[in-house]
Amino acid sequence: MAHFVQITNGTVTNGMVISNDVVGVDYPASEPVGQTFIAQHGYEGQWLQTSYNNNFRKQYAGIGFTYDFDADVFIVPQPYPSWSLDSNYDWQAPTPKPEGFVYWDEESLSWLPIPEAE
Repeated sequence: MAHFVQITNGTVTNGMVISNDVVGVDYPASEPVGQTFIAQHGYEGQWLQTSYNNNFRKQYAGIGFTYDFDADVFIVPQPYPSWSLDSNYDWQAPTPKPEGFVYWDEESLSWLPIPEAE
């Protein structure tokens, strides 16, 4: 199966799966074939292929992901306002995650232990 996503203003807004019987070739040759198929069926806009196995464009794109045109990668949504994007297009907390069971607390900008269940 070939997986395609629609890009609107740099954000993934829609997705579609096309049978290998239709596409018939592997990426990158499959992308223009899929785009033609999508257009022939009345879908407009920019459609790009995404890899379910993360073999290209960094990772499988979901609705709400952004697309970096220069780097040709899909980026997951920013988890918290304080987190920044690193050179590998991964979001990083302001402080490294410690060992153990912790969660990020945006209000205190710190990792806090997960309370034990009673």
